[in-house]
Amino acid sequence: MPNTAAKLAQQPANHAAAYFEKVVEIAQTIDTTQIDQLAAALRTVRDQGGRLFLLGVGGSAGNCGHAANDFRKLCNIETYAPTDNVSELTARTNDEGWEGIFAGWLQVSRLNDKDALMIFSVGGGNAEKNVSVNLIRAIELAKTRGAKVFGIVGRDGGFTKQKGDIVVVVPNAAPEWVTPLSEAYQAVVWHALVSHPDLQIQSTKW
Repeated sequence: MPNTAAKLAQQPANHAAAYFEKVVEIAQTIDTTQIDQLAAALRTVRDQGGRLFLLGVGGSAGNCGHAANDFRKLCNIETYAPTDNVSELTARTNDEGWEGIFAGWLQVSRLNDKDALMIFSVGGGNAEKNVSVNLIRAIELAKTRGAKVFGIVGRDGGFTKQKGDIVVVVPNAAPEWVTPLSEAYQAVVWHALVSHPDLQIQSTKW
């Protein structure tokens, strides 16, 4: 608690203005070329009859559920977010351990070389620090099956950036806000994708 209090005390008086300055900075420095490349790659997944599996934990898991709807409804990509299946997620956690929840799910789904993972994560997975190892195991499985690995991640991208095919890294404009900014930009980037002319088939209601 003392460390948290000290951190909060260092925040600027006008928090909202400072936060949105970082939002603008990220918008101006993020690699938009990679976003276009990712749209083209996702179109290839769709055209070859592949599936998209969205993986994330914490707030990123919530983003996966929302994004799965958008990729399915707007882009006609067969998309799944394993974290939406709470019963299987908790059963695998209880019986097999947290590290294998996604890999086990993907094995049952017969992940193959037409499919793709998309990782939503702040850190991207780090085995040495024992962070998001479940994402690492899923990526390792994808590599053995020939599936593509995409990502929208923060910080330095971690294991996802190291092993992924196309990975958009949200610039670390404010280390103290890396989680809220990274998770917010996951939404910005996937909405750029589902509205991309290479991908969008169905129009939005509004």
